[in-house]
Amino acid sequence: MPTTPGRKPYDSTRRTAAARRTRTAVVRAFGELLVADGFKAATIRAVAERAGVSAETVYKTFGGKQGLIKALWDITLAGDDEPVAMLDREQARAVLAADEPATKLWLFAGNVRAIHERVTPLATLLAQAGPEGAAVLATGEQERRVSVRVLVDHLADLGALRPDVDAAHGADACWALTTTAVFAKLTTEADWDGAAYQRWLADMLSATLL
Repeated sequence: MPTTPGRKPYDSTRRTAAARRTRTAVVRAFGELLVADGFKAATIRAVAERAGVSAETVYKTFGGKQGLIKALWDITLAGDDEPVAMLDREQARAVLAADEPATKLWLFAGNVRAIHERVTPLATLLAQAGPEGAAVLATGEQERRVSVRVLVDHLADLGALRPDVDAAHGADACWALTTTAVFAKLTTEADWDGAAYQRWLADMLSATLL
């Protein structure tokens, strides 16, 4: 489409980048307030002031506090704010690309470890944040269950599952073994380091599935 003489064509790139910077600043401000002052104190107004934007901008971008919680959870889960689904990320692709089933489970256990190291402190805060926090945690569990089922179905397609392991039940067992609660119990209460957790999880997954 020809442009009007004397006028520059509209460039959405700069606008998109600015919107992303604003979104990142707001989510960071919310996370900082959540840690420092608690869920109730992290109001939309307080978040907006800390991020240097209007409360209206926060509402328009996230739709309210639950949207903020979900955005913070997603960024913490992924480790960045890139708009790439977890199953499409390099770490997940590496699991599927590995040659040996045991190697796949070792890499998967490493991914689980890295995720839990990031999200466990936030999960603890959200567990105390009432219905809004609980809703985001429940959604996170549903998404985790889907990703686990993808892995188990992949192993089933390769013929790597034990003959007595049903894919659905195997996925349920894998889902239960990889909870944040189990990670926290072993690394906090039992004082395991991350490497010990990863070895244990890989061994348990292999014994359960392969």
